[in-house]
Amino acid sequence: MNAPERHKCYLLDDDEKRMTYSNDQRIPNAGTFVINKEDHTIGNLLRMQILRSPDTKFAGYQLPHPLMNECRVKIQTTSAGTTPIAAFQRAIEDLQGECEVLDRNFREEVAKKKAQQAS
Repeated sequence: MNAPERHKCYLLDDDEKRMTYSNDQRIPNAGTFVINKEDHTIGNLLRMQILRSPDTKFAGYQLPHPLMNECRVKIQTTSAGTTPIAAFQRAIEDLQGECEVLDRNFREEVAKKKAQQAS
């Protein structure tokens, strides 16, 4: 009854931003990314990829409330040389590369299967 309309869970409004970042005022080399209209899928994927870096001290995510469609990703790096923004950006680039490899392999296997069925 109090749930928002279904399309509001994944479509951005005109005045909404996809993502915002804020530095942590109490913890050095830390910050929080708020990603609108996302859920556990992107949160856990980013957290695991960020934790693979040796420059990362902490990475975690949370969904504040089931009716709030936002994912908060918190990152703390080991030194000022690597900022949370750089760690996040590197994780995105690595994930993009992995997705491209997965997509290419999938398409190749589909093409092989179609060729086998045709002969």
